[in-house]
Amino acid sequence: MKNNHRINLSLLPSTSEVTEDGQLFIGGVSVSEVVNEFGTPVFIYDETHIKSKLNEAKKVWGKNVAYGSKAFICKYLVKLIDQSGIRIDVSTGGELSHCILSGFDPSRIVFHGNNKSVLELTRAISYGVGTIVIDSIDELERIEKLAVLNVKSEPINTMLRLTPGIEAHTHEYVKTGQHDSKFGFSIFAETTKQAVNRILSNTALKLSGFHFHIGSQIFKLDGYLEAMKVVAEFIKYYDIEELVIGGGLGVPYLNSDSQISITDWAKYIKDAAKSCGIDSKVEITAEPGRSIVAAAAITVYTIGTIKKIDNIRTYVSVDGGMSDNPRPVLYSSGYEAFLPNKMNSIGNLICRVVGKHCESGDVLVNNANLPENIEVGDLLATPVTGAYGYSMASNYNKVPRPAVVFVEEGQTKEVIRRETLEDLIRLDL
Repeated sequence: MKNNHRINLSLLPSTSEVTEDGQLFIGGVSVSEVVNEFGTPVFIYDETHIKSKLNEAKKVWGKNVAYGSKAFICKYLVKLIDQSGIRIDVSTGGELSHCILSGFDPSRIVFHGNNKSVLELTRAISYGVGTIVIDSIDELERIEKLAVLNVKSEPINTMLRLTPGIEAHTHEYVKTGQHDSKFGFSIFAETTKQAVNRILSNTALKLSGFHFHIGSQIFKLDGYLEAMKVVAEFIKYYDIEELVIGGGLGVPYLNSDSQISITDWAKYIKDAAKSCGIDSKVEITAEPGRSIVAAAAITVYTIGTIKKIDNIRTYVSVDGGMSDNPRPVLYSSGYEAFLPNKMNSIGNLICRVVGKHCESGDVLVNNANLPENIEVGDLLATPVTGAYGYSMASNYNKVPRPAVVFVEEGQTKEVIRRETLEDLIRLDL
């Protein structure tokens, strides 16, 4: 099958440039230069892009906006977030510890999670985490017991996560706002009001606000308005400081996808809050993750095998796969593919880009538009891999995880080194 196709440059990191001979540069550094130094597969992040998105989020949401660290986190990114002055949202004890060990102020950390253990909560309280988002009655009971032992003079700051019963227009696996969810308190359950009253009556705890999150990769914003209507009716009885609408803003992965800016997203949400009668004294804020880092990175591979099956398809195999990007397998997520050293070539051959893993389902791009002159040894890249790529990476088939390199103003910084074969057995006894 043939087609005429080129990658839409709007999918690439913001500093991307293409030279006359078709070479892709990001942050003033050629992709080839990064590969020559660090090998493949490799995640290449545009530092300027990330800083710009962090600044935009702070400008429109305020300093209490929290970066959703589950999208991607590393010590160097923590440093950039710290410099931006915003908060960080974590969802496990591991993410929490990573931020603490990276030197981030714990008072600017928001701790989420549907099943926080006693150990995780104990550490969070001892660190002095700024806010704990309570997700269930069981968790509230754990916090109540720990609060008795808390030696800090200030009460433990908490929020309550609500499920408003709104289903977002997104993949089933990333919907979170419906009643049938493992997350949060159903807004219509009597136990939810009981939980609020328990917090308000406990001098060792403080209820600063409420949180809800209706799902991820959302482009139709009307779901937020419907959720806001329900939440506004519930929270009007309480004197709170903050209402957090979570993250979930969608980003384009394909040439055909639409795009909503962080600025437009914030305006819509704040207008919705106002239209629903939420007190202007209540700060409306969010926890963007994907929309900060997704488009900031590309993943670069080396093509190892090209298999043409007459009258069926062409398979292009690369030296990574589902271990560094499981999203196509998990969510049937679509991606584009292109050759960063042949940017001027027309993608007129439809191929299936697959990984090296021992799984037929190890597919990165089901129908990729690639040049007919593609060769073994060519570099192949997928854009918009800055979120939920490395953070969800595994060692399936004992494949080492890739290096992560940040680029800016002609300089490269290896922020996560490539795993070695020795790393793969370091936990074996």
